[in-house]
Amino acid sequence: MKTAFCFDLDGTLTSTEILPSIASEAGIAEEIATLTRITMEGLIGFDDSMRLRTLILGQIPLARIHGIIAEIPLDPRLLDFVTRNPEDCFVVTGNLDLWVGPLIERLGCRAYTSRASMGDSRVLLEHVLDKGDVIRRIRASLEYQRIIAVGDGANDVPMFQNADIAIAFGGVHSPTASAVGAACYVVHDGETLCSLLQAL
Repeated sequence: MKTAFCFDLDGTLTSTEILPSIASEAGIAEEIATLTRITMEGLIGFDDSMRLRTLILGQIPLARIHGIIAEIPLDPRLLDFVTRNPEDCFVVTGNLDLWVGPLIERLGCRAYTSRASMGDSRVLLEHVLDKGDVIRRIRASLEYQRIIAVGDGANDVPMFQNADIAIAFGGVHSPTASAVGAACYVVHDGETLCSLLQAL
């Protein structure tokens, strides 16, 4: 059975959260970490949160952000899984295409992201990704008979609800209650996750 593997990026494929790492550059890591946490828990809508975070972090020069992104570690076991199955793996992230491009290149698979452009030396948010819509689009392509989704936060729930199998992953931190509630499996380390993906 041909299967699509759809992965959240921040805290799932990466071994740390991306936006708090960028925020450290501006000296506001604690504030962005708090905003990220309450977004993951579903206390603020992802669209509103992404607009706020883009407004705050969009003033940091793009070249500097790419320098930070280049240092973001990827989970080595998941990186190996993706690079061995690039044609069937997808990154599905609400993060911005302008920011996470270097990470997507390292992963070498297809990706769906929120979109932004540059204007007056700052990032302008154009479109916030709907993860549920991505899964529906992949299914509509008729390329895959089954879709497995992996994520950790409230914004992954629409992806989980539209996938055939949903896995809440706690690689960096525990997955949120809403993600666990929508998941078929809950896994807390990359080795176990890769074993599960290979067994399904």
